Amino acid sequence: MQYTAPGWLPGGHAQTIWPALYARHGPLPGGLPGCRYQRQRWPTPDGDFIDLDWHPGKPDGSLLVLFHGLEGSSRSHYALAFAGFAQAQGWGFVVPHFRGCSGELNLAPRAYHSGDFEEIGWVLARLRRQHCGPLLAVGVSLGGNALLRWAEEMGGQAAGVVTALASISAPLDLRASGQAMGRGFNRQVYTRMFLASMKPRALRKLAQYPGLFCAQALQAARDLYEFDNVFTAPLHGFKNTLDYWARASAQPLLAQIQVPSLLVNAQNDPFVPAISLPQAGQVGRHVTLSQPRQGGHVGFTTGSLPGGLHALPEAVGGWLKSHLPPLSTSSPNEWSRSNG
Repeated sequence: MQYTAPGWLPGGHAQTIWPALYARHGPLPGGLPGCRYQRQRWPTPDGDFIDLDWHPGKPDGSLLVLFHGLEGSSRSHYALAFAGFAQAQGWGFVVPHFRGCSGELNLAPRAYHSGDFEEIGWVLARLRRQHCGPLLAVGVSLGGNALLRWAEEMGGQAAGVVTALASISAPLDLRASGQAMGRGFNRQVYTRMFLASMKPRALRKLAQYPGLFCAQALQAARDLYEFDNVFTAPLHGFKNTLDYWARASAQPLLAQIQVPSLLVNAQNDPFVPAISLPQAGQVGRHVTLSQPRQGGHVGFTTGSLPGGLHALPEAVGGWLKSHLPPLSTSSPNEWSRSNG
């Protein structure tokens, strides 16, 4: 994989923060300026709902499914960038929101988490039933880990649902990432940002279900470890944070994946320590590792100030495109040829 950050954007923190706030989403070459979604609500088997934001494509064409990251949505910078890429290809594009992330509090006494492969599986199975063309899936950060956990659990059956998938900046070792997020600049900036939206949403959930957890303990949480211990872990069937991080991490089971999968992780990602990234011997033949030295967390900005976000979707999308049936293929992308 070949990626070099622009000279005006040095370091993993800058390469993470700038694209989320200021970089251009589009228009992409051959694409459309901006993205207008159509929203659809699906009732879930447990009496809840999820909201999906769509940009339609051809009924028998490819459909790109993007699973967003922690506190993300269809309006996240990376989602808009991938939406533009999909439009340029003539593909359909859809962002299924994790519970509570679509702008409306969900109904069930639960939220979402990094190992939510059951939810991923339910969404992909329904999309497979209603869409006759190829399905391509991308998971970003938390969504990338959950997507990989689905592929691991499915084994050989995953290829009957999706043609290929990619994870971007996924925290494959949740303990390593959780510890990194609890220290220094990460704790002061990123963790505070996440908790500023996660805590109020959790308290609204408590108002729905009094007694669901201890409000005082949640308000006292100062990092993701403490938040997960009070909220995420117990609400989703885990004993505690360490049990959650261990059982939800995709890293230990990557060799079980049997569908073409691209794993993109920058070595200077502040959320994902480079030492925790998988090596070639830890994955099977279906997995391609791409670990450039730069890029930050879901960054990969290119061009002159303020920079653009087209490099990541073009590279990942090109790799996915290379796995489509023969009539739809294009030349393989450079990002699939190197591990860093």
